[in-house]
Amino acid sequence: MAKHGNAVTKAIYEAHIPIYYYQPTYNDCQVLREQWIRAKYERREFTEPGKQLPYSDGKSREGILWKRGRDNGQFLPRKFLLSEREGCLKYFTKQDAKEPKINIKIDVINATFQPVKIGNPNGLQITYLKDNKTRNIFVYHESGKEVVDWFNAIRSVQFHYLKVAFPIASDNEVKNRLTRNFLKEGYMEKTGPKQREAFKKRWFTLDHRRLMYFKDPLDAFAKGEVFVGSRENGYSVQKGLPSGTQGNFSWHYGLTIVTPDREYLFTCETETDQLDWIAAFTSVINQAMTPQEFASKCLDAASLPSCHSSLGYCPNAPPFSFTTVEAYFKFKS
Repeated sequence: MAKHGNAVTKAIYEAHIPIYYYQPTYNDCQVLREQWIRAKYERREFTEPGKQLPYSDGKSREGILWKRGRDNGQFLPRKFLLSEREGCLKYFTKQDAKEPKINIKIDVINATFQPVKIGNPNGLQITYLKDNKTRNIFVYHESGKEVVDWFNAIRSVQFHYLKVAFPIASDNEVKNRLTRNFLKEGYMEKTGPKQREAFKKRWFTLDHRRLMYFKDPLDAFAKGEVFVGSRENGYSVQKGLPSGTQGNFSWHYGLTIVTPDREYLFTCETETDQLDWIAAFTSVINQAMTPQEFASKCLDAASLPSCHSSLGYCPNAPPFSFTTVEAYFKFKS
């Protein structure tokens, strides 16, 4: 009976959820879960087809978000403008400014909630690629509804932009290209390429195949990035450090990332952290690389010299398949 009742309730209150709308799980932060419940039952946003929603007007969204300064760490109000027509997100240092401080293409943006890292329950981290390197912007809004609306507006614009650009891709394929959560974040110690330098504590973020490390979790730019490829292409993760490892380290739960070019050595504070990082790296390494990821690797590291080709694609990549939407996006762009 209860199961039947839940099905009826869902049929009413979740009847017309936009495909791009992020439906949180129990693992997501409180503001996402709370606004999901309020959107369904208080505001009844999904009960009517074609209902005009604050994050899907199909034109633009403009408003104030509190942005963390890159150098001084202070949060100051900044005007943000999200444009579906232009396919970009802009922010302005002054409300009456005519030219934006930054103009970000919508297809290189990711957004993920980071309340603990930012120190605000409505904290949102926006990342984008600049010269194939990752740039972080940290923002929040006093209103939980407002910040979640911004988050879903970004997903809405991304979805419609990609659907226009790549009309043969299915809705679900496009949906899978929208915002994503990081696979894992946390502190580890690392040493340098000679493996004789002292280990230094750094904040690490694993965003699929891109491992970034920062001196501080709220740094705007990573100090370095490591591409994590697939097992069939010579990448692996090993528990522990190579025998005879030099350099001072204060944490004793080591792990080693093996790449075709070199080994990267890390230490973790606890065995639980060590095993969690190994599991995260293993999940990435066990996945076959897409042609898009081969191309990204060529741009990132130039460790595959033959990838630099006048053909406009990576000749070392596996055969192209239109069933892989990531490959489709890369090679059609």
